[in-house]
Amino acid sequence: MKQKKTSHIVKGVVIGLILIIYSTALYLSGQMMNKGLGYLSYVILIVGLIISGNIFSKENDGNVTFGNIFAHCFKANAIVTLLVILWSFLSLKVIFPNMQDQMMDYTRKELEKAGTLSDEQISQSLAFMQKGFMVFMIGGAILGYAILGAIGSLLAAAIAKKNPQQPFSQA
Repeated sequence: MKQKKTSHIVKGVVIGLILIIYSTALYLSGQMMNKGLGYLSYVILIVGLIISGNIFSKENDGNVTFGNIFAHCFKANAIVTLLVILWSFLSLKVIFPNMQDQMMDYTRKELEKAGTLSDEQISQSLAFMQKGFMVFMIGGAILGYAILGAIGSLLAAAIAKKNPQQPFSQA
């Protein structure tokens, strides 16, 4: 009996759901602005992609190439990115509507603490951020997940077991 293979969609959904649960836990525990814990979500993504690449290699008995694994993991990352963007939009607009205000308050405090801008400059900066908040959030997520997904996919492709290929042999 042939082993059923797990698609990149399923793996992307699993990784995405783990990230959504993690980010929700951070928000509910009041740790949303904790940078150290925020970076842990990047580790979760990269480790998830590496595991995805290893599963892909095992399901194909190692008869895969670097490119096959990279493509599989990067497609899973695309699913993760879509889920995270959808969740971010829903959480900001529907589920936790005060999250954006909390983020703006935190930013104001950090800018005031830095002391490099006047009160007027801080207000102007925050007004600009407020207007384009969703655009910045979605653009940042796409760019960030594209870069991290490429790194994770490269690592997964490098780490996963591959049977040696003979490119010039006749089958």
